[in-house]
Amino acid sequence: MGTHMMGKGRLEAFSDGVFAIIITIMVLEMKVPHGEGFAALAPLIPVFISYVLSFVYLGIYWNNHHHMLHATQHVNGAVLWANLHLLFWLSLFPFVTGGVGENHFGAAPMAMYGGVLLMGAISYYILQQVIIATHSEGSLVAKAIGRDLKGKLSPVLYATAIVSTFFEPWIAGGIYVFVALMWLVPDRRIERVMATK
Repeated sequence: MGTHMMGKGRLEAFSDGVFAIIITIMVLEMKVPHGEGFAALAPLIPVFISYVLSFVYLGIYWNNHHHMLHATQHVNGAVLWANLHLLFWLSLFPFVTGGVGENHFGAAPMAMYGGVLLMGAISYYILQQVIIATHSEGSLVAKAIGRDLKGKLSPVLYATAIVSTFFEPWIAGGIYVFVALMWLVPDRRIERVMATK
């Protein structure tokens, strides 16, 4: 694994491509209903709800990933592998989204969904730390990421949601929606830092 520094352009372009493919696969998982009445659409409702939630999550990841790379000056082999690790977990979104929708938010699919969210959050945190480690102390990217309270709170909430699926899957669903809403609140850390440089 090389330690030499390189530009971030290829990593950004590859990641954007993977995000686009994940979303495409996810929408293709939604099968066209057989029948022309509204009753034929009813089974699609949980599938559509799970798709919307996953789309929002992928949008949040793509947005934050873009901002983090914007503040990143260079990458190395460790960053490339940490980025691939994140993309691996995100690429499982179509699979777990389909499972949740098809099984009407059952306990096991909801726990699996939470597992992918948890590993996605952990792998994103690892990527952040690896990027910070490739830059000097007090660098732009380190300042931009800061204390990252939402990043530290999210895995705790996902783990709580996974445990709650064994009692009531709807609690887990509520937690997943809450975390998504928490991340949708605009986070101006990186823009603020970039504006002052």
